[in-house]
Amino acid sequence: MKKYVIDSYAMIAFFENEPGADTVASILRSLVDKKAKAFMSVINWGEIYYNTMREQGAEIAEKVMVQLKHYPIELVDADKQMTYEAAKLKGTCKIAYADCFAASLAKKHRATIVTGDKEFKKLGKEYTIQWLHR
Repeated sequence: MKKYVIDSYAMIAFFENEPGADTVASILRSLVDKKAKAFMSVINWGEIYYNTMREQGAEIAEKVMVQLKHYPIELVDADKQMTYEAAKLKGTCKIAYADCFAASLAKKHRATIVTGDKEFKKLGKEYTIQWLHR
């Protein structure tokens, strides 16, 4: 079964119907059809909220979070081990700390990261990435 880690970038593109939303929609359909499994760090989940709130206000951010609950994406808490792995990655790679949580989760589950965030290019070939075209 295909496994994904969905970055906040991907879900924001989906909810705002930006380029790449069709790719995310296809992945979400595969989750609903139980043909794939997806994970998201609570850190990246929080990014969806604060980015939406800053751009569109708290009311829209709350609606987005309610919509997000309808998709079978497993939210994963940032425990000590995940935080340690993310911190080690941050110490060796110049990417945003929140992105390190997505990468750490992908490594743990041997999953493909779904994103359009160019910072993930800095991770190298150790990670598989499903790029959104923007």
